[in-house]
Amino acid sequence: MSQDNIAACFKAPLVLQAVRLSETRPFQRYGSALLRTPFPGCTNHTFGSDDYWGCAARHFTTSLHHQVGTCKMGPAGDPTAVVDPELRVHGVRGLRVVDASVIPDAPAAHPNAIVYMIGEKAADMIKKTWRGAT
Repeated sequence: MSQDNIAACFKAPLVLQAVRLSETRPFQRYGSALLRTPFPGCTNHTFGSDDYWGCAARHFTTSLHHQVGTCKMGPAGDPTAVVDPELRVHGVRGLRVVDASVIPDAPAAHPNAIVYMIGEKAADMIKKTWRGAT
């Protein structure tokens, strides 16, 4: 991410607006509180400043807990792969994994649409298997 992009993201009122929103009376009724623990690497910036949020954007890279890849899809020869391209668990007959865990690498965006696609494709593969078995 370029410095200009970071500046555009965090000098825009979006982050500060979200912080201000969390401080309003309706949110305070539910005990809303901003975690004021500085991001590692950003302690030299004033918490909440544009420079601080820019630093946080450069240091805070995460999938936000959208876990993927715990049952990685890959060929049988890959020792880290759990399922094949038809989502069948290697070495276990009759078992498929059909969720975000089969995505081998974390996407840069929310995995929701990807998971829908995996489910739809799995349904087609399962129907095809059953039609061929009867």
